[in-house]
Amino acid sequence: MSDLSTFPITEKWPASQPDRIQLYSLPTPNGVKISIMLEETGLPYEPHLVSFDSNDQMSPEFLSLNPNNKIPAILDPDGPGGKPLPLFESGAILLYLADKSGKFIPADPAGRYETIQWLMFQMGGIGPMFGQLGFFSKFAGKDYEDKRPRDRYVAESKRLLAVLNQRLAKRSWIMGDAYTIADIATFPWVRNLIGFYEAGDLVGIADFPHVTRALNAFIARPAVIAGLTIPKRP
Repeated sequence: MSDLSTFPITEKWPASQPDRIQLYSLPTPNGVKISIMLEETGLPYEPHLVSFDSNDQMSPEFLSLNPNNKIPAILDPDGPGGKPLPLFESGAILLYLADKSGKFIPADPAGRYETIQWLMFQMGGIGPMFGQLGFFSKFAGKDYEDKRPRDRYVAESKRLLAVLNQRLAKRSWIMGDAYTIADIATFPWVRNLIGFYEAGDLVGIADFPHVTRALNAFIARPAVIAGLTIPKRP
């Protein structure tokens, strides 16, 4: 078994089960992508809460694993070649866990790259745009007298939802009948948009019935129900 004590992050978050994947996260849309994926795959893991309230993400220990000071990040004691693998960026982690488990990504090259395509659609579009809309509609941005920034992100979020809705019109999931990392990446953000950000009416979510149908199927999955609360907040 690899010695994880050589990694500075374990000084702040000691590994009580060092043979398991160490997850450093918070139950945000990006964070729960990985807890859900770990629950879905059944890969053994140990979660650690990275508290933004105490600026854990800016601690030297966390920055030693992710210099970009964002969650989630993982440390796999049994990475490629049996060596420990530290990894950050939720999309990269999803791909890694899919390959490690052999689940939730097609084995054929064409299907694999099509799935990665939709993963990138979430990472480059849905995540950043929904996040900006949340800022301008719920947080400090709501006080701006000029509503053009908010309206810009509303319009772009609607466009992205329309793309997703069209994709799901004749499919159970983004890739068809098979549930994949594209769904695991995307639906936490849709849930957050209409839930935590309270922007469902703003984007006219009722106009995207295929998105809401797939979202409801997603949040009913046992692994999703579990993963949405991991790591547990105090």
